[in-house]
Amino acid sequence: MQIALAPMEGLVDELLRDLLTGVGGIDWCVTEFVRVCDRLLPLAQFEKLAPEMRRGWQTRAGTPVHLQLLGSDPACLAENAALAAELGAPVIDLNFGCPAKTVNRSRGGAVLLDEPELLHAIVREVRRAVPAQVPVTAKMRLGYARPEGALECARALAEGGVAQLVVHARTKVEGYRPPAHWEWVARVQEAVAVPVYANGEIWTLEDWRRCRQISGVEDIMLGRGLVSRPDLARQIAAARAGRTPEPLEWRDVQPLVSEFWRRARQRIAPRYAPGRLKQWLGMLARSYPQAAALFAELRRESDCVRLDALLGVDRHSDLSPVLEPCPVLST
Repeated sequence: MQIALAPMEGLVDELLRDLLTGVGGIDWCVTEFVRVCDRLLPLAQFEKLAPEMRRGWQTRAGTPVHLQLLGSDPACLAENAALAAELGAPVIDLNFGCPAKTVNRSRGGAVLLDEPELLHAIVREVRRAVPAQVPVTAKMRLGYARPEGALECARALAEGGVAQLVVHARTKVEGYRPPAHWEWVARVQEAVAVPVYANGEIWTLEDWRRCRQISGVEDIMLGRGLVSRPDLARQIAAARAGRTPEPLEWRDVQPLVSEFWRRARQRIAPRYAPGRLKQWLGMLARSYPQAAALFAELRRESDCVRLDALLGVDRHSDLSPVLEPCPVLST
């Protein structure tokens, strides 16, 4: 069984990848998508969205980081994938699942699920462009408006050369509205010979159990559920191994929030850093009432110095090399 951290634009950047993989239970993670249009991208664009490339494409906890590309031009995607492989990317992932209207209007993400022939061409060209030892993978939804084309799309991707496939169990039109149609993940797995990961609406240990029962797949990708419950992957890994999960309490999670803010202060412009903090607190509030209370206390605060004081953060302190010294993460 493998557990992956999902790529989520504007949310799961290097800061959150670093913190969440430090909690444990995550086998690999994926960058936010690198948008490919009509040219070879500069090195700085890869480095901006995948700064882990400077650490051997790993988070500080040693978790592998895969690079995700988004676009619709097979040749251009192939050219950029080849460059990414030269830069050391261990895996090239292709985004056919993003539901954002701005992305779809530019012919990226889930809009391509109406064109299985194009999906096949993209994967085929990217596969040809990168060394054989660099896997090409893909993430898809069940379709644009209806799931009836999901199997054709999955076959197109598999026949094009993907080594594994993550299936977000909703259509583009459904967005993030529940439920997730895990039964379709089972159908996709039956249709292709490559490993399939289930993704969508896994918020709790019980959700994982139901997803596993309905989909029949062992491998999963966690997105918002893991952001809102940082130890969800660790709980699932423990349960799968026959151990009793020991969920983190808020007193364990709060130091992660303070660490996130400290790092955000060092790396994000003061104008935007408070918004990033509130974004994560808002998601943590789903699992921890104390996070909701803290969010309510901070929601109108935009002064970074006052936020430092409220969170007990010294932004000038050095970054810890890994998160393992934190007592909650060493259990």
